[in-house]
Amino acid sequence: MQKTQPITKTPLRGMEVLDSPNLNKGTAFTEEEREQLDLVGQLPDSVEDIDRQLERVLGHLKEKPTDLDRFIYLMNLLDTNETLFYHTLMSDPARFLEIVYDPTIGEACLKFDHIFRRPHGMYLSITRKGHVREVLRNWPVKDVRFICVTNAGRILGLGDLGANGMGIPIGKLQLYTAAAGVPPEGLLPMYLDAGTNNETYLRDPLYVGLRQKRPSRKELYAFVDEFVEAVQEIFPNCCIHFEDWTGVDAVALLARYRNKASCYNDDIQGTAGVTLAGLINALKITGSQLKEQRILFLGAGSAAIGLADLIVSALGQQGVAPEAARQQIRMFDTQGLVVAGRPGLAAHKLPYAHKLPPSKPFNHLDLASEYPQIAAAIEDFKPTALIGASTVGKLFSREIVEAMSRANARPIIFALSNPIEKHECLPEDAYAWSGGTVVYAGGVQFPPVHLGGRTFLPSQANNLYIFPAVGMAIYATNAKRVTDEMFIEAARAVADQVTSEQLKLGMLFPPQSNILEVEVQTAARVAKVVFDAGLASVEPPGDIRSWIEGLVYHPQY
Repeated sequence: MQKTQPITKTPLRGMEVLDSPNLNKGTAFTEEEREQLDLVGQLPDSVEDIDRQLERVLGHLKEKPTDLDRFIYLMNLLDTNETLFYHTLMSDPARFLEIVYDPTIGEACLKFDHIFRRPHGMYLSITRKGHVREVLRNWPVKDVRFICVTNAGRILGLGDLGANGMGIPIGKLQLYTAAAGVPPEGLLPMYLDAGTNNETYLRDPLYVGLRQKRPSRKELYAFVDEFVEAVQEIFPNCCIHFEDWTGVDAVALLARYRNKASCYNDDIQGTAGVTLAGLINALKITGSQLKEQRILFLGAGSAAIGLADLIVSALGQQGVAPEAARQQIRMFDTQGLVVAGRPGLAAHKLPYAHKLPPSKPFNHLDLASEYPQIAAAIEDFKPTALIGASTVGKLFSREIVEAMSRANARPIIFALSNPIEKHECLPEDAYAWSGGTVVYAGGVQFPPVHLGGRTFLPSQANNLYIFPAVGMAIYATNAKRVTDEMFIEAARAVADQVTSEQLKLGMLFPPQSNILEVEVQTAARVAKVVFDAGLASVEPPGDIRSWIEGLVYHPQY
């Protein structure tokens, strides 16, 4: 039987201990602990180790009919026994991470107010403007190392979910721990509640958020300014992880704070990092170099701009001037091809607005009418890679995939939008329409595809590979700032962990079953970038990899 360490420094006793998720061990309390903590008679007589408890958890999960039911059960487990919760996730990450996060998290967010049981994290309302510092001081943990914060303006591909979007920062921070071993006690999920424009939620009597429309951008940014300033004062070692803001706000807020605080935006930099990792490995398959690529984006929001900017930064490291690098990238948005001179073009799109003839606006209600326009752009530009960040389901038609195949012996097609109904192209279609030549990645995980006697393993471009590892590097080094170079190195580190045998099967990312090893190795390489840039607040160790391993949280009693 696994030995447990007595709890000796808590003033809590009896049911107070059992009601504390970070102290509770349930049936794993030893006889000595039960005596010490006044738990005798409060628990069944049997003393079990954590693996026996895990066996019971797996039995419960097996009986649940849907992944949403399993999600609810696991959240209840987190409410009662944090250690057992993370032990469960880390026992089989490939199985459980898709339950506590993507794709199940989308459904959980849509129903968040109706399945709400116990608050996790903080809800900071714009009605508290002027008193943000006082609100932050209410959080019981004083050494907060990460705040994952959203205003839920754009949750996944689902749009404005208001307070229901709180499921995203909760889930993201759980991945910090489950995937990269970042200790959970310093992680704070937060919803900045400035209202919602979702009429369904505003009319729903069970909606848990502020019942008012969203404010002007000026008012919102003033509120976020106060929040960022307050975080640096109350939690001076904290990195702010912005998540699922609307595209314009995501880009503007990152630019506003990235040189003033330790912060990053996962939708911009994390998505860019994992897509760059996939692109690096795709180029190993096609036998070409990044500087030789022509990339066409369908979708020009924060994710697309973030990836384009990271590609420009990566090319800059190879000696390609930014102006030349941007000429290799073109974008479509809802108004058609992004071109110079278009009225009302958002500032963050201007670097990718080239001197080209304008095209007509997209009609998302009649996609068939758009396919010839996209195919014509492919014939003109001859992109080597087509990247979907549009949240428009089935946007990549047979006509478009065939156009990419005519232009390339091995076309690279990434359909990154999620959930699955927003996916631009399913892998079975991409492989079939390209005659099995496509190098494919999707935004969600798909099963193997069997075609013409061959088996293809479509990869998932999941931010999970990047942001927890970057988070562990930031945690370990207490980085003063977060840079693009850190995400570029994370992308390279992830790509390097895919074997040649896996590449032959079409895999662009390592298996999630070994995610902790992947993340630790990636975190060590990112930490070296932090040290080399002089951004660390601690002295560099002799062996960064071993040092990172020593910081990893292990969910054991």
